[in-house]
Amino acid sequence: MAEQTEHSIPNAIDIRPDPPTNDVSFPFDGSELSKTALVRAAQFDTVFDQGVVAVSVVPRNNKSYARERGWIEPDQPFDGEAIIEELQESVAEIAPDAEFHHISVGRNSPSGTIANKIRKFARDNDASIVFVGSRNAGRIASSLSVGSSVSSDRSYDTMIVSHARPIRIPELEAAIPTEDTIE
Repeated sequence: MAEQTEHSIPNAIDIRPDPPTNDVSFPFDGSELSKTALVRAAQFDTVFDQGVVAVSVVPRNNKSYARERGWIEPDQPFDGEAIIEELQESVAEIAPDAEFHHISVGRNSPSGTIANKIRKFARDNDASIVFVGSRNAGRIASSLSVGSSVSSDRSYDTMIVSHARPIRIPELEAAIPTEDTIE
């Protein structure tokens, strides 16, 4: 099962070597794109052998945010511990050797807080690559998103995964097939 450490960030994955430097990070929120980005991070880890670190940022007691991400049902109360546990289990199913971190932020945190937490986490952990699952990151006419904000940091490279069903790269597929790991 993915190792959990207590921080508060929604959705990041990194790959780290032993000792922990130059890792691969990844924001993880349980969405299809974040799952695909996690698979890619795990695939790249077979080449880089740095370790994968997934980071999730969960706003405290923010029912609407949790519902928008499918973390809770419309009539279900907010349970931060259950959400974090479910995210951790999802990471462990896809990448059993990955570390899992979570970061909590205030319920009504200002715009950009989540992306700032992810960037800081990546910098603090010397991430070499941050894998971002985003339909908007890097587009010329992008909307404000965590992906576009996280990808703008120059202290690490960014791999943007923009398709839930990624293009198959034979060398990576031989190590970890995307077909079997993404629902």
